[in-house]
Amino acid sequence: MTKFAAIIQTRMSSTRLPGKVLMKAVGKTLLELLLDRLKHSKYIKEVIIATTHNPNDDVLVDFCNKNGIKVFRGDENDVLDRYYQTAKAFNVDVVVRITSDCPLIDPKVTDNVIEQFLEGGYDYVSNISPPTYPDGLDTWVFSFKALEKTWNEAKDPYEREHVTPYFWKHPELFKIANISQATDMSQMYRWTLDYPEDYAFIKRIYEELYRPEKIFHMEDVLDLLKRKPEISALNSNRLQDNSFK
Repeated sequence: MTKFAAIIQTRMSSTRLPGKVLMKAVGKTLLELLLDRLKHSKYIKEVIIATTHNPNDDVLVDFCNKNGIKVFRGDENDVLDRYYQTAKAFNVDVVVRITSDCPLIDPKVTDNVIEQFLEGGYDYVSNISPPTYPDGLDTWVFSFKALEKTWNEAKDPYEREHVTPYFWKHPELFKIANISQATDMSQMYRWTLDYPEDYAFIKRIYEELYRPEKIFHMEDVLDLLKRKPEISALNSNRLQDNSFK
C-alpha cells in the first residue's frame, strides 16, 4: 500500500520572524493549527516535522515529543537532503511537501494536487509553477523515487535549499504537472507567514473563522476579506514579497 506523508519543513531561526511557528492564535501555536488542518486531508495519514540539528530547534523537537508529533532532524541549509533523509527514515512512498509558513493551508487544495498526482501517474505535481492560488496555500507532491533521483543529481545550492527546482528545471526527466485555478490570486492575497504584519493578518483570520468543530476553507477566507477588507490591509505592504519559496 502506498504510504503518503506530509513532511513539513520548519526551523526556529527564521531571519525575518524568528520562532514564528510557535506563535499563537486562538490559544494554539500556528504549527498546531497547521497540523489540525492537514488532518482533514483525505489522503494524508501521517505528518512529519523536518527540522534541523541547530540547537535553536531543540525547542521544536521538545514540542513535537510532548505532543506526539513525529520529527526528524537534518541539514539546516541542504533542505533537499533533509527531505530525502526524512522520507527514507519513515519509509514514505509519496511526499506531500508543506512549509510551516503556511498555517492557512487548505486541505481541499492540497487534496486536489494529490489527486492530480494519483490520476496522472506523475512524478511531481505542484500548484506553484506558475502560482495562481493565494500565497500560502502552496503544495508540492512527489514520489520518493523522483526525490531520490533529484537528491542524487541536483548540485546547485539553490536546488538543494529549495528542494523542488530540479524537478521543474528538468521536465525531460520527470512527468510533471501543475494545478491552476481560473483566476490568478497569487499576487492579490498574501496568506503566508514571514513578517509581523503577516502574523497580525493570520491571527485575525483565525479569530474570525476558527471553530474547533469545523474547518474553514479558502472560499471562507475570501468571503471574509470581501466583507472586511481592512483585514487584507494588515499585511498588504508585503504583497510585493509574494514569490516562489
